[in-house]
Amino acid sequence: MEELRKLEKVQRMVQFMESRALLVTHSSSNDHGRRFLANLMLFLLQPCGGGDLSINDKCSLLSDLMPRLSSEVLEEASVWISEDLVAMQENDGFQQNHVENAFHGCNQLEYNLLQSYNENKAMVSLDSMEKANSTLEDFCRSYFMFHELDVTKPQTVFKYLPILSFTESYIYQKTTEVLASYFSNDPVQPLVTLLKHKGLLTDRIREELTLGEEYWALERKLCYALVNEKEILIEDVMKAIHLKSFDYRVLNLLLYQLRGAEVEELHMEFLSVSEFLVEVSDDLYDYEDDVLENNFNILRMFVRIYGASTAPAMLAKCIGEAEDKYESLLNSLDPQLSQSYKKRCAEATKEGGKVSEHPLGTWVIPTVIPDEELYRSKLKSDTS
Repeated sequence: MEELRKLEKVQRMVQFMESRALLVTHSSSNDHGRRFLANLMLFLLQPCGGGDLSINDKCSLLSDLMPRLSSEVLEEASVWISEDLVAMQENDGFQQNHVENAFHGCNQLEYNLLQSYNENKAMVSLDSMEKANSTLEDFCRSYFMFHELDVTKPQTVFKYLPILSFTESYIYQKTTEVLASYFSNDPVQPLVTLLKHKGLLTDRIREELTLGEEYWALERKLCYALVNEKEILIEDVMKAIHLKSFDYRVLNLLLYQLRGAEVEELHMEFLSVSEFLVEVSDDLYDYEDDVLENNFNILRMFVRIYGASTAPAMLAKCIGEAEDKYESLLNSLDPQLSQSYKKRCAEATKEGGKVSEHPLGTWVIPTVIPDEELYRSKLKSDTS
């Protein structure tokens, strides 16, 4: 919800700047340029130094600085800051909180700007690692069996954990930055560079990361279209729900690379169908929350496209077709692997507290919300 508020602030600032004809340069003619200038305006409005700097002071300081800025100066500053941070990190007494304390009293965006100087290097925060941990645990428990790895043995898990944990945390972090709209033009390039350096990058992994970027763009496009009553295409919705699990496919392909093994195509195909069903199940479980927070949700999209009365039937048809394919592929797996995966699905469903157990039980489609704005307004008034 907090990230959505940040995105809405940026969009409102863009609208304000357009209304005042402030976005007139070539650099502000694209989405990245407008978001950059909007974020800069929002940054200038934030208190700094305990509120000692007025807006006039900030404008004066910027006016003095801008004539002296150039791409060459910024590139030199980037190198300067990067080298300084590396030297600090090599110092035995250095801790991350020293950097944070140095910027205490200023807005968090200032710290983010410092981090962006080093954006060509793949880095993750502790917060991203903590929040990505549940996905990583699920991956290990659900996918290790397809590599004949015993997830109950710590030495097996920890052998592959560093690169898997870093990759998932990096992807989670970039997903958050997409919502906040302050990521670079090529957000996955630092990760690509790292994987290439480690000898783990393949064309297929790079393709999945590119598809992840496509999903992020589709997610924002569809959610924006939904709240602004723009046209939504079923092709875009189905593509988005299939792309949503790209991080699992990246991790799975990485595990093949880490093991030095060939990719098992039958397993990849089966898991792709399973991932689709899991994503739909998650969307049904999270439907009301996703309406409130304007998150991508397949049922929300179906309601907009087909209408409140027809959407559940259309989604049920889609689920049924996927389940038929799932069962066919499941029967093609090694019997022991098939049973192990069924057991894991049952465990995950029970742990998640979900009503439906794809595809082992009955699917329950929640009551649709025809008027989302009315629903949000009513819920807000009921809780106020």
